[in-house]
Amino acid sequence: MFEFIKTLFKKEIDPAEVVKKSREDRFMARELINGIFDDFIELHGDRLYGDDKSVIGGLARLNGQPVTVIAIDKGTDINDKLSKRNGSPQPWGYRKAQRLMEQAAKFHRPIVTFVNTPGAFPGKDAEALGQGEAIAQSILKSMKLPVPIISIIYGEGGSGGALALATADQVWMFENATYSILSPEGFASILWKDAKRANEAAGIMGLTAADLMKENVIDLVIPEGHNHGKIFNGMKEKLSSEIQELQTLSDDELIQQRRKRFRAF
Repeated sequence: MFEFIKTLFKKEIDPAEVVKKSREDRFMARELINGIFDDFIELHGDRLYGDDKSVIGGLARLNGQPVTVIAIDKGTDINDKLSKRNGSPQPWGYRKAQRLMEQAAKFHRPIVTFVNTPGAFPGKDAEALGQGEAIAQSILKSMKLPVPIISIIYGEGGSGGALALATADQVWMFENATYSILSPEGFASILWKDAKRANEAAGIMGLTAADLMKENVIDLVIPEGHNHGKIFNGMKEKLSSEIQELQTLSDDELIQQRRKRFRAF
């Protein structure tokens, strides 16, 4: 077992290095699902347009308790990454997530989401078919769900594309994950008209787990290491414990606490 980080980091972490690590395939979506949950059954489609492969969702058991699991997947090999746009969901991916969230609420299942995306897909078809509306509806519906929601950012947490699946009672981050309004390259391009100053931008954006823990934007930091089994076992136990605690709240208390959390920002 390992200790989750609740205090400030003792050593200085280079934000540019964290950005680099967050973009590496340190953990894979299906690896996380299979390592933490049992009996995962994947569900497909948004019942409106199509099935976005970059969003994996379905039913599973967490130490015997039924839960809904939703994960953004960047893919494995080059062909898989291309088909999933390196983890950039399209509108029907977010609508699939919404469908699964509403189903979870109907059957009183807690929700666990895993986020790893540079942002929602900015393609012409995605915009024409309601990308902005899909993200907004995901955030709005998440605020109203009467079941516990825990979101875990395990790689990149980019912009509204990440927030759509991170509107939760608790937000956790892996030690080398990032969470920001846009990429350092985009930030540098806007502020200085020079994307080459991305490393400098990373240093002032406050996008690392250490930065966000200081600002109380996130609740826990998950230490990383080569022993993934140990990490997953620790996450399993912590998820079970926190979900049980959240389930002691009434529906109204849970929703009000979630709204209060985000209003504090």
